Amino acid sequence: MGFKLNKINLSLKKILLFFVLTTFIVSCSKSDRGELTGTQAKKFFPDKPTGMTLVPSGSYLMGMSDDDMAQLQNAPVSTVSIKAFYMDETEITNGEYRQFVNWVRDSVVRDALAKRTIFDLGEAPSQEDLDKDNSINQFYPKYEIAEDIADEDKGGYILYKEDNLIGIDFSDKNTYVLNYNNDLIWERDNYPDLAYAQVMEGEFEEGTGFFLPKEESFNGERTFNTKKIEYTYTTFDAESAIESNSESRKNFFKEKSLAIYPDTTAWIKDFSYSYNEPMHNDYFWHDAYADYPVVGVSWEQAKAFAHWRTMYKNQYQRTKRKKGQRVASFRLPSEAEWEYAARGGLESATYPWGGPYTIDSKGCFLANFKPNRGDYASDNALYTVESKSYWPNDFGLYNMSGNVSEWTESSYDKGSYNFDSGLNPNISDSTNLRKVVRGGSWKDVAYFLRVSSRDYEYKDEKRSYIGFRTVQDYLGEDIGLNQNPNKIF
Repeated sequence: MGFKLNKINLSLKKILLFFVLTTFIVSCSKSDRGELTGTQAKKFFPDKPTGMTLVPSGSYLMGMSDDDMAQLQNAPVSTVSIKAFYMDETEITNGEYRQFVNWVRDSVVRDALAKRTIFDLGEAPSQEDLDKDNSINQFYPKYEIAEDIADEDKGGYILYKEDNLIGIDFSDKNTYVLNYNNDLIWERDNYPDLAYAQVMEGEFEEGTGFFLPKEESFNGERTFNTKKIEYTYTTFDAESAIESNSESRKNFFKEKSLAIYPDTTAWIKDFSYSYNEPMHNDYFWHDAYADYPVVGVSWEQAKAFAHWRTMYKNQYQRTKRKKGQRVASFRLPSEAEWEYAARGGLESATYPWGGPYTIDSKGCFLANFKPNRGDYASDNALYTVESKSYWPNDFGLYNMSGNVSEWTESSYDKGSYNFDSGLNPNISDSTNLRKVVRGGSWKDVAYFLRVSSRDYEYKDEKRSYIGFRTVQDYLGEDIGLNQNPNKIF
């Protein structure tokens, strides 16, 4: 009996060995068997960004379907088709824009500290120099090399960078990386040493320093110089790329540096002989207004915010343990996308809620605007309201009419509806300084709240009644209008 069992076990071992060898041989051969199978790709699932909602693909009648009371004749009706995109549920708030401002401010300060450290220690300090008890050393920039790795363990690209690294060039940020490992110290009483204080207060080099002199500060209070908060980024000029015959891609990339702090004086400049100083003093920075829409932001500043939001998210994607894919860019919506989203799937509607009235059955106003020939307070708001106020439309979007007007990507042309495309129409003209704003604001009459009403502002103007929201392209094809889970009515 024991002999038979041993014989069976031996046979099982032979069968198992045969399967192992067969699997090994198959795995070493071409798995596609010479067939066209395509490159291997991970299954992609769209990731809805925080605070955004899906606007599904569809078509609609774009333009003024009701009476053109102002006789502007700038919005004839035409059928257009729009690809799906994500859109912010609300206007970008003061709190969200402050996150952008604070990130840029911190980067600018760290860059100045890094330059001072290079000035003190040189471009090739020893580890002993970096370890000295001097707080400024904590912000020494990181070279794109790996000093803690033995030469035999370094990869080819690390060796290549070390071999070609000439030094730190502050006009080329590819040569260094800012050090974010240590916290910045803002209070003067807590400055750790003279070098740090010189950078912050401006005694290190003429024209530097980050705080306004007392004579330029409100009540002599210590005030950060907001003109120093500049965001530097690179854009791709697709318009020039199409028109130019140049084969060099570098001619189409443009670096921009833009001061991105909102113009809080817009509250005073926009209204002569009006007491709006409290809004000027408190609206952007005070926590009481954190959830209110940001205003005093130009079209270019809104685009810079969208660029930063994309970069900020992609930075996080690269730090994930399983590196995430690059996200689609955030941007301003086109005029056609904005109107499509504002309509919420309602055909020929006057307002986002349908219409034709601006009040509900109980006599309550449905948006924040200037009703009754200038009675600002009758809608229970004198200026702006929190961005998530009133009922959302059928796509789940708040305040698509009223509260603040919103920048779009599109350039304004009175006759653009007569020559733009029926597929994702957009007029983008870098020579046209007039950009389309939509939706009406807290200071506008009901006419400008209509989803078809068009208005414009010059791209460098900053108004107390113009804000923005961003969109992000939906990658792939969406589920369609009728199955939209965000449809709430």
